[in-house]
Amino acid sequence: ESRWPFLFGAIIVPSLIQVVILPFLPESPRYLLLEKHNRSKAEKAFQKFLGKDDVSQEIEEVLAESRAQRNTKLVSVVQLLRTRAVRWQILTVVVTMGCYQLCGLNAV
Repeated sequence: ESRWPFLFGAIIVPSLIQVVILPFLPESPRYLLLEKHNRSKAEKAFQKFLGKDDVSQEIEEVLAESRAQRNTKLVSVVQLLRTRAVRWQILTVVVTMGCYQLCGLNAV
């Protein structure tokens, strides 16, 4: 029982390692391109990740995916439940997850 403080203190080592390494990790190319709107840094990040000089195709894929996501219509939960085609699937998933929670399967 006297070793509990050491056990709680052991989490400090991985935390310090992460804090030291974090500044050296590159940022996500998607984040740089879509959120920061910095194409040059995104290209450099893609080049670092992929190890090739021409990353224009990857940049265009990310931009095309972003445009497709913006054009997607969001549906509320009520509208989703009113849709007859997916109602049975949603009900099945909800009941299954509820049973998992109630039977203690997550603890095992």
